[in-house]
Amino acid sequence: MTTGATMVSFVQHIIKHYGSVAFPFPAIKLTGFHETQFPILLRLLELERKYIDYLTVIGEEKVVPVGPLVQGIVDDENEHSEIIQWLDNKGEYSTLFVSFGSEYFMSKEEIEEIAHGLELSMVNFIWVVRFPNAEKVELEEALPKGFVDRLGERGLVVEGWAPQARILTHSSTGGFLSHCGWNSVLESLKFGVPIVAIPMQFEQPLTAKLVEEVGVAVEVNRDINGRLNREEIAQVIRKVMVEKSGEDIRIKAKNFGEKIRMKGDEEIEEALEVLLQLCKDVKLLKN
Repeated sequence: MTTGATMVSFVQHIIKHYGSVAFPFPAIKLTGFHETQFPILLRLLELERKYIDYLTVIGEEKVVPVGPLVQGIVDDENEHSEIIQWLDNKGEYSTLFVSFGSEYFMSKEEIEEIAHGLELSMVNFIWVVRFPNAEKVELEEALPKGFVDRLGERGLVVEGWAPQARILTHSSTGGFLSHCGWNSVLESLKFGVPIVAIPMQFEQPLTAKLVEEVGVAVEVNRDINGRLNREEIAQVIRKVMVEKSGEDIRIKAKNFGEKIRMKGDEEIEEALEVLLQLCKDVKLLKN
């Protein structure tokens, strides 16, 4: 499974019970805009432990976690060196990394609200903006008028792609504004970076609820029509990265990173033991 156990167990539950039995973990639910969009769509380590256990029960098969399968960092000093050099000149934990993955392309309205939210937040940021290959869009035309000039050295807007893992491990990075795709969540947590969650589609709304429930993220609320609000974006960014009220979020994210790095090998070893036992069982049956 390429998504987390949370999403799979939630969908399995809906399929099996058809709304007659409530999902036993009330924090995980579709609300507001996401509920209207996906009406019945249909612990990574400690993070998803209870959902893994529940998935084992409802799926009637043993579920063995093998993650986090986060790719190692390839340290090529010449690749994207201008981004890393820009980060090198920023203070510790002062910069927000903003990326919505490779499968979602924001509307003009979303780009505008996020841009103004970043501007209002007054924090440093690197923002990766992507457009569909079929569309010929000039980056500066897609952004609010005068946005880049007003930012000066506070913001860096990159089109297309950036070395996400290298940015998240940099000492200047203090937050990740993310669509909550599973791979991005795994990387953010492994590297101890708290999340500003703006889920867009698929399993992302449930993953956002998961990371918010365990205290390593804050989700940006939308209105019932799914529209983002620049003041809300700025407020959540400042809470996660700057304000005292978000200190616990930053500490929990850092602690998660330490636990994941320490226990990742243990879960691979457990999975290998299960596979070896299965092989032994099959051999006995054949004999």
